[in-house]
Amino acid sequence: MTSTAKTFGASLSLGVLFALGLGISGMTLPERVLGFLQPGPGWDPTLAFVMGGALLIYLPGYFLLRGRARPLLAPSFEMPTPGRPIDRRLILGALLFGLGWGVAGYCPGPALVALVTLTPGILVFVGAMAIGMLALNRDR
Repeated sequence: MTSTAKTFGASLSLGVLFALGLGISGMTLPERVLGFLQPGPGWDPTLAFVMGGALLIYLPGYFLLRGRARPLLAPSFEMPTPGRPIDRRLILGALLFGLGWGVAGYCPGPALVALVTLTPGILVFVGAMAIGMLALNRDR
């Protein structure tokens, strides 16, 4: 099996696993996310448990793999550069992401998983997200 086929197979398998996790946990339902983002009566802690579960998996894996020279299916690790400045683009992007997440209850991963429902709201959200991505790539 070629390196490209292995990478594709691993990416596909992990993407399906991620999608199943989002679906089973209810993170494709905007009301779950909005219920977490709106504290008070009826607050929904589900998102906190999902994030906590993700950390329980990620942290041991990170510490086990950080000593390796390179990942299994890539030429090198891609780590954030220390000291990289927090610039206007980063702040604006974070604000737009947070606004979209807070208003719609979707972020990109769960939105793509929820596409299988073909509900009008998700179609509009993913369409707007795609237009934004295309507009950004056009500026580069």
